[in-house]
Amino acid sequence: MFGRTIKKVDELQKEINEYRPLSRNALKQLKQYYRIGLTYSSNALEGNSLTETETKIVLEEGITIGGKPLKDHYEAIGHSEAYDYLYGLSKNEIITEEDILELHKLFYYRIDRENAGVYRKIPVIIAGAEVKFPPPSKIKPLMQEYVKEMSFLKEKHHPVEHSALIHLGLVNIHPFIDGNGRTARLLMNLALLQAGFVITIIPFILRREYLDSLKASNRGDNKLFIDLIMGMVYESQKDYLRILQTLNEK
Repeated sequence: MFGRTIKKVDELQKEINEYRPLSRNALKQLKQYYRIGLTYSSNALEGNSLTETETKIVLEEGITIGGKPLKDHYEAIGHSEAYDYLYGLSKNEIITEEDILELHKLFYYRIDRENAGVYRKIPVIIAGAEVKFPPPSKIKPLMQEYVKEMSFLKEKHHPVEHSALIHLGLVNIHPFIDGNGRTARLLMNLALLQAGFVITIIPFILRREYLDSLKASNRGDNKLFIDLIMGMVYESQKDYLRILQTLNEK
C-alpha cells in the first residue's frame, strides 16, 4: 500500500528542482503552509485535540480556542518555534546532539520547563504497546552513538531512507520523558530539508499504520516504516508540486 519506489521519488524531486531557486514570496508562503500542516499533523498523532483550522488560528492570530486544553495550545506554539529553528538548521550538513536537545527544548519548555531539552532520568513504558526502551543510564552514550551513526547512514542510504532511520533511531532510544515522536518527526524533516527534499507530513488518518510500523521497528524490522515514509514523501512531493504550480501561475 505504501511502497513507492526510490525511482518515482527521485523523478518527482527532479521536477521540484526545476522550479528552483524559488522567489522570496514563494519560500515565505511554503514555509507558513507547512508550519500549519506539520504542527497540526504531528501533534494530532500524539492526541492533541486542536483541528488544523484551530492550529492556524492559535499560531497566526494568537487566539486561544474555547474548551480546548491549555497544554494543546502550548504544544502548537512550541512546535511552531521548533519548526523555525529547524529551518535555520537546514542550512547545515549535519545534525548535532545539541541540535536535538534544542529542538526538544523549544517544543517542550512551556509544558515542562524542568525536563525540556533534558534526557529522561526515569524508565518509560507506553501503555498498550509491547515495546522496550533503554534505561536512563544508557541514554547519553546511546545518543552520542546515534549522532555519530547518522553521518554514516547519510553516506550509505538514499536521503529518504536516511531520514526514516533517523526517526527510528530516536524513538527507539526514547531519550525524553515526553515529546519523542514529535522530536523524531522534526529530525526526519530536518534531514529531508538538508538533502533538498520537501517537508513530509504523516496524516492523522494513518496513525495506526504509523504506530504499527514503529512497533515493528522496535522488534527489529524497519521495512514497514521505511516503506511508509517513502510513500509519505512521495505524497508530500505531489502536494508541493501542486503548490509550486499555483504560485507560478501568471
